[in-house]
Parts: sequence; C-alpha cells; structure tokens
Amino acid sequence: MPAAKPLKTGRIAGPLDTVVLVGASAALWALAARWVGPQVLTGPVETIGYLGGLFADPEFRASVWETTRAFSLALAIAWASGLAIGMMLGAHRLTGEVAEPILTALYSIPKITLYPVILLFFGLGMPARVAFGAIHGIVPVALFTMAAVRGVRPVYFRTARSLRLGPLATARHIILPACLPGIVSGLRIGFSLTLLGTLIGEMFASQRGLGHMVIRAMETNDVRLLIALALFLVTVATGAGALLLAVDRRVARLGAGRG
Repeated sequence: MPAAKPLKTGRIAGPLDTVVLVGASAALWALAARWVGPQVLTGPVETIGYLGGLFADPEFRASVWETTRAFSLALAIAWASGLAIGMMLGAHRLTGEVAEPILTALYSIPKITLYPVILLFFGLGMPARVAFGAIHGIVPVALFTMAAVRGVRPVYFRTARSLRLGPLATARHIILPACLPGIVSGLRIGFSLTLLGTLIGEMFASQRGLGHMVIRAMETNDVRLLIALALFLVTVATGAGALLLAVDRRVARLGAGRG
C-alpha cells in the first residue's frame, strides 16, 4: 500500500498576508475616521504624522524610557518567578494538584482589585508599577510551565535518577529541554499580560510613563494624542508578540523533530 500523505493543518502567514492585513486594517481605519469625524477618531495618516512628531518631544521620550524600564524589571521578575514556581509544582505532583486551583483562581481575579494592596506595600512610584506588572505575568508563566513539566515522559526522570543527577542538574539537563515548547508559550503569554499590567499601573498611580500619558489624554479629551499612543503601543506589542510567536513555533518544530 502507498504511504499516506500527511494532512496539512494550515500554513504560516507570509509577508504578503501581513501586507494585505495591514492594508485592509488601515483602509477600515480611514473609513471609520471619515465616518465618525476627527473629534472621535483621527485617520491613519494624521495619526502617524502626529506620532512621528511626538518623538521630538523630550517628555514623550522620557515616558517611553520610564515605561520600558518598569516593564523590563516586571517582565524579568514575572518570567523568573513563574518558571521557578512552575518547575517546582510540576515536579512534585501532589503539591501541583493542590496549588493549581489556587493559581487558576488568582489568574481569574481582576488584578485591579489588588492595586490598593500593592500601593500599601510599595507606595507610589516605580516599585508599585513593577509589582503590578509582575503579578499579571507570574501566574500564566507558572501554569504553562507546570503543565509542560507534567507532560515530560517518566522515562526521563528515571534516566536522571539512574545517572544520579541532583535537582538542579535534572531541571537543567532533563526537564528544561523536554518541556521547552510549553515554557516558551507561557513566556509569550506572560509578556503580553506583564505589559498590560505595567501600563495599568502607570494609569492609576503614576506621574510618569506612557500609561500616565494615556490617562491624561483621556481626561483632557486629546483624541490625537490618545490614538497616537494607542498606535505606538499596538505596534510595539504586535512586533514583540510576532517575534515571540516565531520563537514559539521554531521551538515547537524542533521539539516535534526530536519526538
């Protein structure tokens, strides 16, 4: 009998697909702006021009730097803490089964309700923004890592025991390479949520950063500034997300090849 051909489940979007999508989105944006008027929504050409002028403003550059600094610290904490928690809970099944419902419940709670507690512990300023961003990203990274560790084949752990590897060596040489695809997916989700948390933190209790500029534009009904900031944040988040998604797919293909 002839060998069965593998089924094609889909294809990865190429550059042409991206250009078509961006063009269609820009066209819809321009039509919507003409329909509702510039008092509600500025058009893409006007917004891009205004955003380009913002980069000459020292206040805007300082806000970008403040947000980048807070987000980088929050992301480092979220990734490192989430990986450590997920590794420990995934390696110890009983503890993981007890902790998983608790983590899932924390994940479903609107984090804005915890902001008064964050302010009580850290006060106003950079520590509060970093903490609020980190708590958004820790839980999804931990859950994805825990699920990935649980999916590691038992024979790998038996091999580690036969080689008399310690916990750290087992995690580094056995667990981490085996569950890397799941971990990368968790890091990608954690990136997006940490950015969201950092911006929300700047919106509610900060005098600096892009989140503060957003809330100030809302208070003064500065539509041009608000749409320009939204375009900048969407562009940065989309670019970083696409890069992490490419890494995720690459790692998944490597894992499938090893499997």
